[in-house]
Amino acid sequence: MTENGKVQNYSEEQIQVLEGLEAVRKRPGMYIGSTSIRGLHHLVYEIVDNSIDEALAGYCDLIEVTINEDNSITVRDNGRGIPTGIHPKMNIPTLEVVHTILHAGGKFGGEGYKVSGGLHGVGASVVNALSERMEVEVHREGKIWRQAYERGVPVTRVECIGETDRTGTMTTFKPDPEIFEEVRFDFEILQKRFRELAFLNRNIRIILTDKRLDAENKEPKIMEFHYEGGIVSFVEYINRNKEVIHPDIIYISGTKENAEIEIALQYTDSFTENIFSYANDIPTTEGGTHVTGFKTAITKVINDYARKINAIKENEKNLMGEDVREGLTAVINLKLTNPQFEGQTKTKLGNAEIRSFTENVVTEKLTYYLEENPKTAKIIVEKTLLSFRAREAARKARELTKRKSALESTSLPGKLADCTERDPSKCEIFIVEGDSAGGSAKQGRDRRFQAILPLWGKMLNVEKAREDKVYGNDKLSPVITALGVNIGEDIDLSKLRYHKVIIMADADVDGQHIRTLLLTFFYRYMRPLIENGHIYIAQPPLYRVRKGKEEYYVYNDRELQKLLAEKNWKKEDGNVTIQRFKGLGEMNPEQLWETTMNPETRTIIQIRMEDPVESDEIFTILMGEKVEPRKEFIHKYAKMVNNLDI
Repeated sequence: MTENGKVQNYSEEQIQVLEGLEAVRKRPGMYIGSTSIRGLHHLVYEIVDNSIDEALAGYCDLIEVTINEDNSITVRDNGRGIPTGIHPKMNIPTLEVVHTILHAGGKFGGEGYKVSGGLHGVGASVVNALSERMEVEVHREGKIWRQAYERGVPVTRVECIGETDRTGTMTTFKPDPEIFEEVRFDFEILQKRFRELAFLNRNIRIILTDKRLDAENKEPKIMEFHYEGGIVSFVEYINRNKEVIHPDIIYISGTKENAEIEIALQYTDSFTENIFSYANDIPTTEGGTHVTGFKTAITKVINDYARKINAIKENEKNLMGEDVREGLTAVINLKLTNPQFEGQTKTKLGNAEIRSFTENVVTEKLTYYLEENPKTAKIIVEKTLLSFRAREAARKARELTKRKSALESTSLPGKLADCTERDPSKCEIFIVEGDSAGGSAKQGRDRRFQAILPLWGKMLNVEKAREDKVYGNDKLSPVITALGVNIGEDIDLSKLRYHKVIIMADADVDGQHIRTLLLTFFYRYMRPLIENGHIYIAQPPLYRVRKGKEEYYVYNDRELQKLLAEKNWKKEDGNVTIQRFKGLGEMNPEQLWETTMNPETRTIIQIRMEDPVESDEIFTILMGEKVEPRKEFIHKYAKMVNNLDI
């Protein structure tokens, strides 16, 4: 190395070759996304997906997943069992090839699997590489075969250990604490994914068992997932906390040589659409050709039917796609031989031929359904016409807003204290509850890159309102104008004026309510902001603790107890002062900057949408019309909260 840190020699010796599974251990994020709790659970999905592929091939109908006492995982299926004979090319047992060599599997153009979610064939070998230990037991052709590994390296040969009258594969692995930040599996995270898989594959039964016992769980926890109704049951599950406008769930399906599709749909009285799409069991959260084909077809079919029954007159405009999809819940489940996913994350399907295939199936089957079920058809058409009229009102409201903006010297809200920086990637805006807190934030901020928008009074609950009401709302229109991206179908992220949008509210119940209302607004009308990681929650401190010259800010009761214990301070000690902040307005500008706004010292939480189905469910429960689900939700999670201010 030279003095300035540059490499003097660049030769063959500097080219590092990572052999076998070393590359996985060196760069685990390339294979499982991250080494956080998300990546940890991804290991389980990789092994379960192999069993699901056996089910898709028609050889497996039972998958058992067990969280063992030592936090290892066992996945057992009744499929064909991984082949154990000598591999013709590698000249070692095929079981060992599958678990020690990347891109080895039955999904690369052979006849092993017609349909598969795992494109890269890295599942078993990557899990092996990132596990402290792994043991695989295969029941196949009357024999039981076994091999054990440590950190991806075989520690035993593939050996026959007995005879059997069943078939299948059982894999037990313990994630490596040298790789993962935390090695503890979350039962709820796993159950959500397995419920989803059971909905999408009606012939599969998945049993999840948690053998870890503690003071709260005295016996193993067991959940079984099996839905003979498939995606019809899925739509019923998604809509269970919503008011549906027709009782029957519409089911349509179709097949062609290399693909089969099924779609279940039902309308609710809500004002937003929820389309959940999958390709080979992989959630395609960014949509793709199957979703485009569906949207095109449903718009055409409902317009044609509405004109046929004279609900739309000859001289009237057609319904738009957003009118037809208002209040729609739909699940699109596609299985195909050669899926082409766009990007590494595999969240958007790119197969061009699937668009016309989906469009043709939906056009034919949905047209037939509406003809055969005129009562339901009429309800749906009436719902779409109501949406059309509301959208026209919203369009007029938008145009009025634009005309007003053009006439004014500035289009930004009067209460906005803008920043001087003009590069959006360097700018952040704090949406602050209350004028007094807004005043402190304006004085405490760094005006070069921090903008402040104070909000006051009760905000509109958009879960119960259409888009025209949103534009006319005096609490939300300043947010829309300040961010600059518009809402709904018109949203344009290229016009976003601040790449960090930070909600800053009091650490009390009212503050929680304001945060939830704003998050509901962003989720329903500006969802790309959440999907692209632009929305954050500020974390103001709950207490200031002082003794002499020492001063600390803590953010919840647990942190307070921990600080007092570490310092050996007592609450009743007269020299110890504990100030509890009831609101942001109680802090002076310097305190607010130091604790909540300074990028060097603050804590902010980025809002992410890990599970679209669960996200929709939570907003529906918390902000929707039905009271009973909200009571159940509060009852379920109240015991997990020591203090509502946390």
